[in-house]
Amino acid sequence: MDRFIVSARKYRPQLFDSVVGQEHVTTTLKNAIRNQQLAHAFLFCGPRGVGKTTCARIMAKTINCQNPTKEGEACNQCSSCVSFRESGSINYFELDAASNNSVDDIRTLTEQVRFTPQGGRYKVYVIDEVHMLSTLAFNAFLKTLEEPPPYAIFILATTEKHKILPTILSRCQIFDFKRITTADTVAHLEGICKKEKIKAERPALQIIAQKSEGCMRDALSLLDKIVSFTNGSVDYTQTVEHLNILDEDYYFRFIHCLQTQDLAQALLLYDQINQKGFEGDLFINGMAEFARNLLVCQDAKTIALLDVVESFKDKYKETAKACSPPVLVSLLNILNEAALNYKAARNKRLFVELTLIKICYLEQALRITSGEPTLSKKKIVESPIGFRVSPILPYSPVSSTKSVAPAPVNPIITTSASAKLVIETPVEPIHSVPNEKKGQPGSPRLSALSKIREQFKQTGGPGSVEEKQLEESSLQKAWQLYTQQLKDAKNPAAQPFDSANLLIIDATSFEVITANNIEQRFIEQERNKLYAFLKERLANKNLQFSVITDEQKGAPLPSEGTLSSKERYQELIKRYPLIQELKERLKLDLDY
Repeated sequence: MDRFIVSARKYRPQLFDSVVGQEHVTTTLKNAIRNQQLAHAFLFCGPRGVGKTTCARIMAKTINCQNPTKEGEACNQCSSCVSFRESGSINYFELDAASNNSVDDIRTLTEQVRFTPQGGRYKVYVIDEVHMLSTLAFNAFLKTLEEPPPYAIFILATTEKHKILPTILSRCQIFDFKRITTADTVAHLEGICKKEKIKAERPALQIIAQKSEGCMRDALSLLDKIVSFTNGSVDYTQTVEHLNILDEDYYFRFIHCLQTQDLAQALLLYDQINQKGFEGDLFINGMAEFARNLLVCQDAKTIALLDVVESFKDKYKETAKACSPPVLVSLLNILNEAALNYKAARNKRLFVELTLIKICYLEQALRITSGEPTLSKKKIVESPIGFRVSPILPYSPVSSTKSVAPAPVNPIITTSASAKLVIETPVEPIHSVPNEKKGQPGSPRLSALSKIREQFKQTGGPGSVEEKQLEESSLQKAWQLYTQQLKDAKNPAAQPFDSANLLIIDATSFEVITANNIEQRFIEQERNKLYAFLKERLANKNLQFSVITDEQKGAPLPSEGTLSSKERYQELIKRYPLIQELKERLKLDLDY
């Protein structure tokens, strides 16, 4: 029984022309080899499984080939190519930097560089996953990488170029490998299936290529797994089932539920998906990708970005015509937010069902927010409702000898089906005597507005209260009374209140004049209580006052000479006796 070799190794490219999807790299390398313009250091960077190490091996074999072709390819027949193919070449060294990343490993490598090649022109050193080297190892490698012997060529391969030191990058010729397109992957898989005599449906191979996300090694591994699962045949249904991919037909049915606002059917569909073992985040991400594809189909310019199975392309285009771009953009926003918050949700199923509720009523929500009259909510009444209210009777001037009183009129207020109030008041003719002025002074028959104005003049307005004007005597008396209350309560603010001067500004406002900022602060602290006391005492609800400082009116301190600490304290006691009381209560000893 022959030993099984996986497709990724069995069909590893041996020539530059057989490398898939990297023509921009292989063409450059072939021209450099053919024109003998090889650099001493190369850096191959790009995603995993796209051919970086493969191109390094092909290059090492080609530059040591004894009979290269005109196109710059190896002959695969000379002794050097045969030894290389059988992994017996002594001019090729490959180092895995992920497990050999120390300074000692790099020193061992640089010591080998001193020996000349045997049976070839170049010695090629390939360092895979070079970004895993330590900083010290990079520094130990710098000098050798900058000025190697003429027969030494270094090829560095990495998937994370940003982790490599700039001093290393500046010494290398950099080649950026790109992801392999779905079309190139499908074509390569079809070629392998023909060689292996495997029956494979093209939609199934397209699903494998999409699942690999541009990585050829992953695509070949998936193909081997599905061939083993299906016993030699690859069809769409089994591929979707084995790769744990949700069939796109479910997404088309969900978009139909969105268009028809059929929430019940959407919940039943998700229940089927849940019973098949698919996680909620897989459904949310798949639905988001489906919405993205529909949005791409909206414009003929972007339809080239549609990367789906060919059998579904026409269905995508037809479905996209029935969906508006605002709905799809809003759908993407809802799904993106759901994908971000899915991990934090405790009840995963309820979270997904709430997302489905938002999706099903998305179009209605957009119409309401856009203000369309067709979706405005109104209170609908089946039949008009009428009820009577007491009317305001109009006054009409009539003769003092003959008057005709107007008949009482009851207006009927009717609510229509559109929830609007319509007041219907029958108009009765008003008989008046000519040559009489309306609103004549002294006439008992005044209009309603004139009566209201007359009542307002007499009473000063409804609920009005006559305010007393400020008088100096009453203000001083109330002020002294409040000051006495502070003294009884032994409040330190009593002294500033006692020494303050009052100045009446107008009928409702006055000023409190203090000698300094300290007195002003004491009074401001009592503002609210003082205001309530004076307003009640003076019977003036509009009372206002302000506290200002006028140092000229205060008792000036003696300015003859400089006062000592003891003299300043004695002056303070004269002006503020409470300081002395505070000192005695606290039993303080002053250090003059």
